[in-house]
Amino acid sequence: MTLRDFEHSIATALVITACGLAFGLWLHAALAMCALFIGREIAQAEYRWIEDYGDGRRANMPWWGAFDPRVWDLHSMLNWIGPAVIAVAVIVWGSHHG
Repeated sequence: MTLRDFEHSIATALVITACGLAFGLWLHAALAMCALFIGREIAQAEYRWIEDYGDGRRANMPWWGAFDPRVWDLHSMLNWIGPAVIAVAVIVWGSHHG
C-alpha cells in the first residue's frame, strides 16, 4: 500500500473537519464526501467493465456491470471504504468537540 491508497480518506477528513469546524455541518459534509467518492468509484468500475468485458462500448454493459467483483481491486475498494470509515470517525469526534 502507498499514500495513493489513502488520498481520498485524507481529503475526506480535511473537508469534513473544515466544514464541521467552520459551519457545524459535520453530517452534511460527511454525506457529501461519501457520496462523492462512492459515486466516483462506481463510475470508474463502469469504465473498467466496459474496457475489459464490453468491447469498449457502453451499450454492452449490463446494469450490474459496475458491481461485478472482477472490476474491483484493493485500491478501488479503499477509495470508497476509507472515506466512509473516516466520515463516521470524524462525525463522532466532531459531534463531541465541535
